[in-house]
Amino acid sequence: MLAILDYEAGNQTSVRRALEHLGIPCEITSDAARLESAAGIVFPGVGAAGQAMQALAATGLDLALRQAVARRQPLLGICLGCQILLERSEENDTLLLGILSGQCRRFARDLRQEDGSPAPVPHMGWNSLVQRQPCRLLDGVEAGAQFYFVHSYYVEPEPSLVIATTSYGHEFCSLYGRDGLWAAQFHLEKSGGPGLTMLRNFYSYCQEGHHAQ
Repeated sequence: MLAILDYEAGNQTSVRRALEHLGIPCEITSDAARLESAAGIVFPGVGAAGQAMQALAATGLDLALRQAVARRQPLLGICLGCQILLERSEENDTLLLGILSGQCRRFARDLRQEDGSPAPVPHMGWNSLVQRQPCRLLDGVEAGAQFYFVHSYYVEPEPSLVIATTSYGHEFCSLYGRDGLWAAQFHLEKSGGPGLTMLRNFYSYCQEGHHAQ
């Protein structure tokens, strides 16, 4: 079973629908015991970093996430969940979970496309990835596949963690992490076939028993 973290920050239901479409058993939960017993955790989210961190701290889920990573339980952050794994965000000047090294920065208000035309913020729409290093999640995903983005802030993780980048006004990291701990700026659950492939790959990884007992 995959646990979808419930911390009052957004799109848990759409993630559950995507997993159920794939036939993957899943549960939306804020219960620490249920999180610990899961094969892996999906950490989605939409909204503001400051409010999300307050919600995590108020429920103790910030500690639950740190403990999950410490025991090497597979974890997949999506959108806001991707950002919160880092150390600090320019949004609300927020201290984040600090699970992985890096910052979250805002797109410039005068952002421009390569042709000089305005690049509206938030970045909203379909864009491709440029893979920078091998990643289990991207197995079976064709080069040039399009993924759905909605965000005003982008992640700057430690360079060794960057798995894929995307261009919007400038190049930014869109997928980062390490084996068993991944974070995607785009919405896998809203990205059609390629996003579903990545969710299926995450579940396959979880099924292989990477969660330390």
